[in-house]
Amino acid sequence: MPGIYPQFDLMNAPTPLPHHRDDMVAYDRRELAIILGLYGRMVAAGEWRDYGMSFLKDVAVFSVFRRAAEQPIYNIEKRPKLRNKQGQYAVIAMDGQILKRGSDLKTVLRVLDRKLIRAVD
Repeated sequence: MPGIYPQFDLMNAPTPLPHHRDDMVAYDRRELAIILGLYGRMVAAGEWRDYGMSFLKDVAVFSVFRRAAEQPIYNIEKRPKLRNKQGQYAVIAMDGQILKRGSDLKTVLRVLDRKLIRAVD
């Protein structure tokens, strides 16, 4: 409710992650909005069913599953140390193949968006 706590701007306040430490890599709100937008489209298309997130010292990983009991079919990684080299974002397939790497998250995720485009008989 606006006006009750005027010193707090809840819509723009950073959202702390549980057990978040400064030495962990994490996705920010903008990055999560982009990833979850793609995730929602893929769930609606019946392609994906579940996801998991890991925040480690060198990498943040968003894993996508077809079923909860399986291995992830894709991992979307953020490695800030590669920002000035190959790009900090990567999409990695189940077999470990890097499908796309780059500096712009939206561009990197397009490789997965193409999976929604199918020929109609």
